[in-house]
Amino acid sequence: MKPKRADRRAGGILKHHSLGLAVVGIVVVWIGLYAKSDPKTHLGSFFGNAIADWMGVVVAVIATKYFYEIGSSESRQPPVPIKGRILDLLKDHSLTLFLAATGLAWLWLYVKLDSESKWGQVAGNIVSEWTQQLGVVLLTKKLLEDRSKESKK
Repeated sequence: MKPKRADRRAGGILKHHSLGLAVVGIVVVWIGLYAKSDPKTHLGSFFGNAIADWMGVVVAVIATKYFYEIGSSESRQPPVPIKGRILDLLKDHSLTLFLAATGLAWLWLYVKLDSESKWGQVAGNIVSEWTQQLGVVLLTKKLLEDRSKESKK
């Protein structure tokens, strides 16, 4: 059962959003470390890859909290039914649409940047991460893995 609104406010933002805030904070740390590092070194390259990887964690934690994909065990269930064919379609595929739209934005940025530049490499890694996230959402709609709680029964 969902807690009442007053109960949810009682713990404050940190109690109810600590995981999301923590992963966003980690991304900010990786960005800061990468900004100060040389991407041609192992450590600098690691920081750039970590940005993309942890951006994927941000998507997994936050996007799956607010968006839904019908048939995917990776996304939450919608809170209320929506009436109307188009609204229903948007609701049923909101996670895919969000990942596709933001993925296209990352792709646009990557195309505009020099792929060999410091931030161009990070943008390319983020495009790869977004493609992976979208792939997992779409694959979990129809496929299963025995003994995995995320797989469809």
